[in-house]
Amino acid sequence: MELGYFAMPSHPPECGLKEGHDWDLQTLRWLDELGYQEAWIGEHHTAPWEPHPSPDLLIAQALLQTKTIRIGPGGFLLPYHHPAELANRVAVLDHLSNGRLNFGVAASGLPSDWAMFNVDGMSGQNRDMTREALEIILKMWTDPAPWTHKGKYWTVTKPDTMFDFLKPHIKPVQAPHPPIGVAGLSKNSDTLKLAGERGFIPMSLNLNPAYVGSHWESVEAGAAKTGRKPSRKDWRMVREVFVADTDEEAWKLSVGDMMGRMMSEYFLPLLGHFGFKDYLKHAPDVPDSDVTVEYCARRNWIVGSPATVTEKIEKIYQEVGGFGVLLVFGFDYKHKPEAWRRSLELLKNEVMPRLKHLDASLGRAA
Repeated sequence: MELGYFAMPSHPPECGLKEGHDWDLQTLRWLDELGYQEAWIGEHHTAPWEPHPSPDLLIAQALLQTKTIRIGPGGFLLPYHHPAELANRVAVLDHLSNGRLNFGVAASGLPSDWAMFNVDGMSGQNRDMTREALEIILKMWTDPAPWTHKGKYWTVTKPDTMFDFLKPHIKPVQAPHPPIGVAGLSKNSDTLKLAGERGFIPMSLNLNPAYVGSHWESVEAGAAKTGRKPSRKDWRMVREVFVADTDEEAWKLSVGDMMGRMMSEYFLPLLGHFGFKDYLKHAPDVPDSDVTVEYCARRNWIVGSPATVTEKIEKIYQEVGGFGVLLVFGFDYKHKPEAWRRSLELLKNEVMPRLKHLDASLGRAA
């Protein structure tokens, strides 16, 4: 199993945009130093708790300040970008990364973002736009012949050479393109079916393992359509993680600090508005009112001493049938940076060596 990081990025509303950006850069430098495999950076436009509208700005700076970690958007919200422009921008970013770029894509799930860009998310228009945009981007990178795509949402032309020397010439350094990742939330996720169908990296967001188990079924269902055989080693699992020297200290620093605040002020109310609290429950008959920060910390989070965290990761691993990369959900601990760095360090150096026996290719402990 490998380790990575998934950042919304999340910051409290009173945090300045530059201040939050600098914290994210600091965290990415630590992840690189500690040997984490990858980091994914989200895009949002109307969420004060998720205030980054352009992950590539953060990624471009982070690539200059890191050496080995792979970094990518997690993901670009495809309905809000012209596919030809984004194809070129991501290709150049891949060159700047020297091939360390991952390319995460998403359909966008915030109604306030839909409203800003006049996208009808309630009818699933955002998902249709995402599929069409991705098709155009991949064609821009892989089909050299002149062509015109006339779709439902975009008309894009890859022109032939004009005036002897004007022509499309930008493509990624990784051939045929950077690894593509897609994140799924709901049970029987359509997005994760797409991952299976196309051989993309599937990422499961931070939900109860009982729901997440169905995500691999979606990947397999998609893969069956195209005759692929998906590998659990590619499956990324996003979880809230806090490791400290003792269980008591970890609980205080997570539930009693920024993780708890973000969940109580933003994430749980947001899921409640969408009717998504079911995704956090260990059993369907649990009332919504019982799904509190403390409930999530006990049932879903991976919080505790290295020994406790090892046990919790192994339990989730067995429940879902195995996965390849644990992605730590990012939080803003710039007021206690040593505690956050210590958590990342303990996870890498104390917990991971105790999990070496897990083999995602088998879906169980070897």
